[in-house]
Amino acid sequence: MAARRGIIRQEGLFIEPPGEIFMLRLHRAEPTAALWADRATYDDRLIFHTEPWLRFVAESQRAEPVLATVTDGPRPVGHFTGLLTRRYGLRILGSPMAGWTTSYLGFNLDPGVPRRAALEALVPFAFGELGCAHLELRDRGLTEPDLAGLGLRWAAAPTAVIDLTPDEDALFGAMTGACRRNIRKAAKSSVVVAEADPADDTFAGEFHEQLRDVFAKQNLVPTYSIERVRALIRNLAPGGRLLLLRARDGEGRCIATAVLPWYHRTMYFWGGASWREHQHLRPNEALIWHALRWAKQRGVAEFDFVGGNAYKAKYGTTEVPVPWARRSRSPLVAGLRDAAKEGFALKQRAVARLARVSR
Repeated sequence: MAARRGIIRQEGLFIEPPGEIFMLRLHRAEPTAALWADRATYDDRLIFHTEPWLRFVAESQRAEPVLATVTDGPRPVGHFTGLLTRRYGLRILGSPMAGWTTSYLGFNLDPGVPRRAALEALVPFAFGELGCAHLELRDRGLTEPDLAGLGLRWAAAPTAVIDLTPDEDALFGAMTGACRRNIRKAAKSSVVVAEADPADDTFAGEFHEQLRDVFAKQNLVPTYSIERVRALIRNLAPGGRLLLLRARDGEGRCIATAVLPWYHRTMYFWGGASWREHQHLRPNEALIWHALRWAKQRGVAEFDFVGGNAYKAKYGTTEVPVPWARRSRSPLVAGLRDAAKEGFALKQRAVARLARVSR
C-alpha cells in the first residue's frame, strides 16, 4: 500500500512533499529467538511487545499471539503485535482488546515510517489473511489524525504519565501540595514500603483481597480473578521486569499493595489496592512515591499510569492521548461487540449484588 509521510490523504497517498513513498505490508512471522532479538532493538518497544508479556496475555485470555513483520517492499521496517481470540464463533484480532489488562500493542516501527501507513496495511492483513471479523488496536504512537478515513471507530483513551528525568526534588515539587502532605503523613504514621519477593505466594492473595475491597466501595467486584495476578507474576518475574510493593503500617500489617511492570524506559502501574479502613494513613501515595524513586534510580525515564483518571493528576502527571480504535467486518459484528461490553458490565453488577446479599 503506497503512502507518503503526512496526514493529508489523496488517492491513496499521504502527501507531504518531498516525502518518501512507503509500500507497506504485514507478513505473519514465527516467534524465533532471532525475531525477538530484532524486536528488542526498536526504540518504541514496550513491555507489552515482549515474549513474557504475550505469554501472560495468551494464558489468561486463551488467545493465540500474532506476530508480523512490517515491510516496505523487500525491506523490513517494523513489527506488529496482536492476539487472536474467538467470540460468538468469530475470529477477533486484539491489539489489544478491552478487559485484557494489557495496553499499547500495535506497532514497532523504524524512525520515519508513518504509523498511518502501517495501520492501513494492517486492515487487509486482519480481515484478509487472518480472516477476522473484528479488529481492535491501541498503539502508543497513533494519533487521531492517523485514523481518519480508514473506516475505523475510535474513542479517546488518554493515559497519565510522569517524566522521571528531573531530579527527585523536582518530581516531589511537581505534585500537588495535598499529595506531598499525604506522603509525609504516611512516613510520620510509620507506613513502610518494601519490595515483595515474587516467589512469595501470599502477595497475589493480599493484592486481590484488597482489590475486592476497593471495588466493593463502588458496589462492584474486580474485573479479573486472582489467577490473572498469579499468571502475571509467573510470566514476568523471572526476567526481573516486575516490581511488587507492599505498604505496612506501624504494626506490620500489609495495608496496601502495587504491581508495577517495567521495561526499557518505562514503568507501568498495572494495579494498586489498599484496605479502606487504613487509607487514612495514605499508603497509596507512599507506594507511588517509592515506585517513582525506585524506577528513576534504575534509569527508567517515564512512569505510565496506563489510563487517565482525575486522581492521578495530583502526582504531577501529563495527559497523553492514545486513541482506542476498532473496525468490524459488518454492523452486526460491531453490535455484538457493544452488546458483549454492556453484558459484562451488567454481569459485574449482578455478581456484586449477590456478594452483598451473601454476607
